Amino acid sequence: MSHKILIVDDDPHMVHLLSYKLRQMGFEVITANNGREGYDLACQYKPALAVTDFQMPIMNGFEMAVKLNASAETSEIPLIMLTARGHKISPSDLLQTNIKSLISKPFSARQLITNISELLIPHEHASTESSGNHDEDDDGT
Repeated sequence: MSHKILIVDDDPHMVHLLSYKLRQMGFEVITANNGREGYDLACQYKPALAVTDFQMPIMNGFEMAVKLNASAETSEIPLIMLTARGHKISPSDLLQTNIKSLISKPFSARQLITNISELLIPHEHASTESSGNHDEDDDGT
């Protein structure tokens, strides 16, 4: 079964590009053009992960993230937020959300795919890392 990913961005080119890349990797993709639509789709489909732009009309990505986090049925959905270069979200604001990663635009598709993979398959990464020889790593550092 493939993971369902929600992409929320008001830039049609970005939505198309991300959708294409993720579908090539076997993900099921749902798209929205603003935070309100993204919130509604997240409630309806319960995606494994959402990738959202910060700056959008109607409801921005941060407002959507806060609203998703406040709802018991969507609070577990991890988010990756795409932000304009230099835009910062304070640590206290992040605590109101389930944003797991902030990526500044422009970004590489490889960076985004790596973040998605780490969030969706954390146990596989952990078991791969911990399956090595522990004697060499057990020096207390």
